[in-house]
Formats: sequence, structure tokens, C-alpha cells
Amino acid sequence: MIKSMIFFSCMLLFTSDCFSQSKSKKINLDSSSEALLNYIKVRGSLDSSEETVFYASGNIYSFIPEQRSKLLFTFEMYNIARFVKNDTGYTMLSREMLVYKNPKTNEILHSWLNPFTKDTVDVIPVWNDPVNAVLNKDEFGIDYIRMSKNRICMYADIPLLYPSPLKKADWPKNSRSDWYQGAELFQFFFNESDAAKKNSKNIPCDISWTRFSDFLPWMQMSDQPGYLMYQSRGYKLQNGWMDMPSYIKEFVQANKPEYAHAPEQYSKPNMTSWKYFKKIMEEKGKN
Repeated sequence: MIKSMIFFSCMLLFTSDCFSQSKSKKINLDSSSEALLNYIKVRGSLDSSEETVFYASGNIYSFIPEQRSKLLFTFEMYNIARFVKNDTGYTMLSREMLVYKNPKTNEILHSWLNPFTKDTVDVIPVWNDPVNAVLNKDEFGIDYIRMSKNRICMYADIPLLYPSPLKKADWPKNSRSDWYQGAELFQFFFNESDAAKKNSKNIPCDISWTRFSDFLPWMQMSDQPGYLMYQSRGYKLQNGWMDMPSYIKEFVQANKPEYAHAPEQYSKPNMTSWKYFKKIMEEKGKN
């Protein structure tokens, strides 16, 4: 009798769970307008007064033909953004930063002994401002996959090839060619039930970001074959800037305090780490 009652109770729980899952509301990511609304809930907030922060940390490895890969740096990064509604959809206003760290000491690097060239070089953090976009509700689309236990992954694999701001003839130590070639691979993981909730505007999200690129210009490895691979994982901070690690906040306040907030106005073109390197070097008269 006891075994029968246990079995019956388990069946009730199983049936109830299946019923609740079958009745759970699903979001429509095949509709352009609904995909955009749900993407903004995941990526930021539908409330234009709310700033959202994605924080991530990871490793950077060298990949050189016929050599073992080296762990060159660890890193921490974040993007701070607001989404503002416009006539055709939403405008993303954001800026982002990344610091390179010593894998052994966890310290933010200001200089680095290059193990390949044996030269000590200045380390230039990533200060990308702006990183903006205009998202059209009639044209928006994003790849996605439904996963186990109510999870969805939105993802974007972005191979890149465009004229480099650092022409080889002008930057012989810093640039491999007149083209920038790389890839940015983004994944956003979230609960479908969070997105489907009535009046939801900002939902929790975990992320993965992978990047392939040439060696960084400040590494002065323009003639070295190979590339860098970044691998990171992170999440949307529940309380935004307030939840950032204290030493990152202190670093930002000491160097570029405006990065504690998203931009107020839309502007273009967007900044990249290659463009920022060029800007800094030209200001110092070192090209």
C-alpha cells in the first residue's frame, strides 16, 4: 500500500509538471517585432531610463602554427547600455571596456613582457565608446535554439573582414595587413518563462563570448603568423554598475569615469580597439 501511494504521488507530480510545461507560454522569436522586444529584454531593458551591465571574464590564448598555445592574459570586461524606443524600433546606446590581466597575479597589466619578441610593451585597455546600434522592428532577426528546462539561447556568429584603420605601410610593427579579419561569437542564455511573463521588461541572462583576432597592435607582432583566441563567460548584473567588482569600478573612475553610465545621445561611427590604438598613438605622436 505504501509503495502504491508513493508511486501514485510521483505520478501526480510528474503529470502536474508535464501539464504546467505544456501550458507554459512560449515567446515567438520568428516574428521580427516580437524577436526584437524579447532580445531587448535579454540584452538590456525595455525601460529606456534603466542602464544594464553585462560583465564577463575569460582567457586569451595564442595560436601560432606548430607551437603550443600559450595563456597570455586573463581579462575582465563589461558593456553598459540603454535601449531607447524610436519610430522604427529601438536605439542601443552603449560603451564597453576590457582590461588585460596577469594570469598568475590577477593584476591589471600596464606593461607586458612579450614572450615571443622579448620586448616590454605598453598595454592598452579596450575603451570602446560608442558601441551603438539602430534596431528595426520590421527587419530584426536573431538565431536561437530552445534547450532543456525552459532555456533558450539566442546567438550571433559574426565573421569580420573590413579595411583596417592601421595600414601596414603606416604601422609596420603593429599591423599585419591592410585588412582586419576576425570573428565575434555571442551566446545569450535565458529562461523562456521569464521573457513570457506579462509586463516583463528586463530579465536575467547568462552569456558566452568568443573572439578570434590578429595579435593586438600594441603587442608589436605584425610579422608573426598566428592569432589570438578570447574565451569568456558572464552574465547581466542584477543591480547594474553597483554590482561591478570594486577594483574595476576604481580603475574606471580613475581613468574614464564616464564609463559608469551609458551614452546619452546616439553617435557614430562606433569605436573599436584597433581605432582606439590608432587614436592614442597619434595623440602621442608615435605612429
